[in-house]
Amino acid sequence: MVADGVEDEEKWLSAGMAGLQQNAFYMHRALDSNNLKDALKYSAQMLSELRTSKLSPHKYYVLYMKAFDELRKLEIFFRDTISLGFSIVELYELVQHAGNILPRLYLLCTVGSVYIKTKEAPAKDILKDLVEMCRGIQHPLRGLFLRSYLSQVSRDKLPDIGSEYEGDADTVMDAVEFVLQNFTEMNKLWVRMQHQGPVSEKGKREKERNELRDLIGKNLHVLSQIEGVDLDMYKEVVLPRVLEQVVNCKDDLAQYYLMDCIIQVFPDEYHLQSLETLLSVCPQLQPSVDVKTVLSRLMDRLSSYAASGVEVLPEFFQVEAFMKLNNAIRKVTEAQADMPMVGVVSLYASLLTFCLQVHPDRLDYVDQILSSCVNELSVREGLDDSKATRQIIALLSAPLEKYKDIDTVLNLANYRCIMEYLNDSMRKEMANIIIQNIMNNKKTISTADKVDALFELIKGLIKDSGVETPDEPEDEFKEEQNSVARLIQMLHSDNHEEMLNIINTVRNHVLMGGAKRLPYTIPPLIFSSLKLARRLEGQDQSVTGEDVSVTPKKIFQIVTQTIDALASIPVPGLALGLYLQCAEAADDCDLEPVAYEFFTQAYILYEEEITDSRAQVTSIHLIIGTLQRTHAFGVENRDALTHKATGYSAKLLKKPDQCRAVYACSHLFWIDDHDNVRDGERVLLCLKRALRIANSVQQMANATRGSSGTASVVLFVEILNKYLYFYEKGVPQITVESIQDLIKLITNELRGDNIKSDAVADAFFSSTLRYIQFQKDKGGAISDKYKLIVL
Repeated sequence: MVADGVEDEEKWLSAGMAGLQQNAFYMHRALDSNNLKDALKYSAQMLSELRTSKLSPHKYYVLYMKAFDELRKLEIFFRDTISLGFSIVELYELVQHAGNILPRLYLLCTVGSVYIKTKEAPAKDILKDLVEMCRGIQHPLRGLFLRSYLSQVSRDKLPDIGSEYEGDADTVMDAVEFVLQNFTEMNKLWVRMQHQGPVSEKGKREKERNELRDLIGKNLHVLSQIEGVDLDMYKEVVLPRVLEQVVNCKDDLAQYYLMDCIIQVFPDEYHLQSLETLLSVCPQLQPSVDVKTVLSRLMDRLSSYAASGVEVLPEFFQVEAFMKLNNAIRKVTEAQADMPMVGVVSLYASLLTFCLQVHPDRLDYVDQILSSCVNELSVREGLDDSKATRQIIALLSAPLEKYKDIDTVLNLANYRCIMEYLNDSMRKEMANIIIQNIMNNKKTISTADKVDALFELIKGLIKDSGVETPDEPEDEFKEEQNSVARLIQMLHSDNHEEMLNIINTVRNHVLMGGAKRLPYTIPPLIFSSLKLARRLEGQDQSVTGEDVSVTPKKIFQIVTQTIDALASIPVPGLALGLYLQCAEAADDCDLEPVAYEFFTQAYILYEEEITDSRAQVTSIHLIIGTLQRTHAFGVENRDALTHKATGYSAKLLKKPDQCRAVYACSHLFWIDDHDNVRDGERVLLCLKRALRIANSVQQMANATRGSSGTASVVLFVEILNKYLYFYEKGVPQITVESIQDLIKLITNELRGDNIKSDAVADAFFSSTLRYIQFQKDKGGAISDKYKLIVL
């Protein structure tokens, strides 16, 4: 049925175009021969094709545009005819003899356009006559296009200020009255279209009306272009008349479109000065009108106007724009109790944007908006709508983007209340936005109260909600927790007591985060604590003033309790690393018992929890490196710790790992800046033991593969480098002979028949020999020592 209707419409359009073109042909022939009578006859017959009621607005528009083009040519002919002496008054009367009213009025408008140009009669009189005569067409579609034609041919002939058609003192009022009258009649015709035809085709008619709306909107555009329409005339005449038509038409499509047109076509300063009048109409609109979009666009325009320069802001203050907009939104939300949640939130989001632009210093206004939004959220349903939650995200993001300062946002009492209405995923997203804003603006949070408030805002990232949720991707989870870790590093106060309060506050929050989060959030908290402990170095003995309650010992107690929380999680490697970091910090603070206890805890973890061979290798090297950097231990404690470390090294599963760990232990017995740790005998003992292990690696390779592996050669070269290091440091037990014997051993191994060539081992050894030669050639005391080595 639909297809048949479309085909029929195409036939009717083709027939109409054919008739129009045929009569246009004869009209052109009459124009060429200057035959006015035939020109009027055939033009009337041509325009009779526009009397059809069978075409949709879209198809009718095609026919109308063809007729419009032909009327342009006819107008030129009329102009030429008048210039040759024919009376315009007679022509104006002559065209009114056309048989049908529709062609008669099109011709009358065409001649009227020429009549105005001749200036033989005031433009206002001709325009008034034309707009009144057009009342003769009451068919909605035909009447709309006729009046659109009248608007088109008259728009450059209005008696405006500065126009060549300007008349007496009331000339602008005449122009405004003409446009308003034409607009009013067109809107009535447009609205009437909705009520013609069966109810079943209402949707189709709605679509057709949408296609025609620009015809009506052009009148408002013409009004906005009239030079004589100043602010006073706009407030007293134009706006009240237009709004009267908007309210009285009681049509949702017309009301929405016309309100949007008013907002778009008239200047921003006019809207600002007539705000109360414009807003008073909103509650009177039909319940189905999308008032939220109308108000949002109005506020967006005013926000852009406010952003154009500070010089316009006094206008906003003078008219109390914020209070008027706020009251209007309240009235609209009260009047439309069933307004979707997304509409309510978008209204407040637009109002907030406006407020931040006009009143950035009025935090009370911002919080008032948030409070109103909270009230609406508490009584309405529909927050499960993803669009509504997106609007809440936009609402909450606006103050962050404007102030670029989390401290300011934390002063908004209702900010957190709105976040409570978000679901878990949206709460996480908002928390990420907050953290990213802090990072981008490099803002430091310096009080425990604000830290507590901040962590309440981002609790979606730092603790479980207790509600079953689908597992999120591991990469996404890691990125979220890394963001929290970076945030913890941004918390700082120069006041030691306040900084300790911050640490305790963060600790209380992160320890509630669950086993999965602790490995990400505890390390940055530990490092912040150790940073504070180092700032307090030496204050255990001499604490005074406000920081009397803050000592390194107290911080290390908190740190110990915090690391203990990792005991329930299988991350012994992380806990061991943190204990070692704490031991080094305690050593920096010259707290030997505390440092020793941290090493003890690390050793216990190594012995009882770390069973993976790779993890053991990593851990033993961490232990050796940390122990090497300590300075506070006495002889007894250092010997105990060193003995344990060397014992762990010798018990590693793989021989190459044993070898490397044992020669690393040699650094524990010779430390340059520690006079009490210079035991050359034990250095040599470690290196010889490493050589023995390397030899055993070689023998195992021979036994299992039938040839010496290159791994043992690489180990020999590594040990040679350790010999050279301690030889430079002046360890007397490291002799030239032992170095040369090792060089000879490596050379023989590399040249042996039963070993495969290895580019890595060859390059490593060659690089070491080049280093020896470089030191020989460099000159100085070290050079003299190296010259004793014969290559």
